[in-house]
Amino acid sequence: MVRAIMHGCNGHMGQVITQLIQEDDGIEIVAGIDLVDNRDNGYPVYTDIWACREEADVIIDFASAKATDELLKYGVERQIPMVLCTTGLSPEQLEAVEEASQKVAILKSANMSLGVNMLLKILQEAAKILAPAGFDIEIVEKHHNQKVDAPSGTALALADAVNEALDGVYTYKYDRTQERKKRDRHEIGISAVRGGTIVGDHDVIFAGTDEVVTFSHRAYSKAVFGKGAVQAAKFLAGKPAGHYQMSDVIGG
Repeated sequence: MVRAIMHGCNGHMGQVITQLIQEDDGIEIVAGIDLVDNRDNGYPVYTDIWACREEADVIIDFASAKATDELLKYGVERQIPMVLCTTGLSPEQLEAVEEASQKVAILKSANMSLGVNMLLKILQEAAKILAPAGFDIEIVEKHHNQKVDAPSGTALALADAVNEALDGVYTYKYDRTQERKKRDRHEIGISAVRGGTIVGDHDVIFAGTDEVVTFSHRAYSKAVFGKGAVQAAKFLAGKPAGHYQMSDVIGG
């Protein structure tokens, strides 16, 4: 049985993961960390991470970027692997993640969905076949009207996967309104749509002569990210120091 600490346990994703783990015989939450202990989660909750002394095999993090610095220090000192799902980390924090991964196992991915990470692998194979045949590549991502960043980190990860398979020769085009010219053969167009309560839609379009191939992923609830985080936690427990990705979970 994998023993987990849920960092950010009282947030929306923390509660989603708490429910998922209650239904999973392979993992349990032994403690939670949050700003306030105002819920009956079925496990002890600490407002100070350093007060948590429960023995654990992994930490699942869905908290605030403001709490990441202390989390990294705690994970390194206690030698507990960490699945980092919090977004919006600063360049300095990302550098701290890399430094910490030399001392303890850390898994951080642009998207925790198993489906998206499978799509990343499939796209690399498709790109090697379709791009040399003259197919243009466009990515369209759609999210809810509260999302402030664009394009999404997932859209960029999809573009990077395609570009990596094509030896990095493609550039990214985010806006076509400022110039009047035909698209360059070696560019990937990335468009963002914001509206309503769309959880996350991503389409990768390969447009050729007289045919179009589209790879799509639709997230209908944030539970898909929670399921990926739980799988990642079970994978990471017991792993040696290093920086892991969701691709390792799928491949491993």
